[in-house]
Amino acid sequence: MTNLKSRFDQAFLDRQKHRLTELRKQLLGVREGQQSEQVSANAAGAGQASAYEDDAQKLSTLELQGNLAAVDNVRLSNIARALQKIAEGTYGLSDGSGAPIPVERLEASPEALYTVKEQESRDSAR
Repeated sequence: MTNLKSRFDQAFLDRQKHRLTELRKQLLGVREGQQSEQVSANAAGAGQASAYEDDAQKLSTLELQGNLAAVDNVRLSNIARALQKIAEGTYGLSDGSGAPIPVERLEASPEALYTVKEQESRDSAR
């Protein structure tokens, strides 16, 4: 593996680590908020008769929340991996090919683990 100390200065790595940590806090905070809203909604609806439309809307909302939670899980996993890569000195190298990830991509998406081309290829394979 290439030593990235020559590619990124410590200030950049510290900034990215801070951004990743804040992003993780934000995602976990949103998740906690959604869980409390769900508990409140369940408590408010307990014992009330509901129309089919209400049930359909609830199912649709639950499906959407499930999809968003899955995306957040992937992001949280990528954040954890990016923080690990900073600690290892491999941040900014693709997990797939080892190719350098452009600094512009890392600034836009600090949790990026692949080059844009590799990520597009992975996304289309799913």
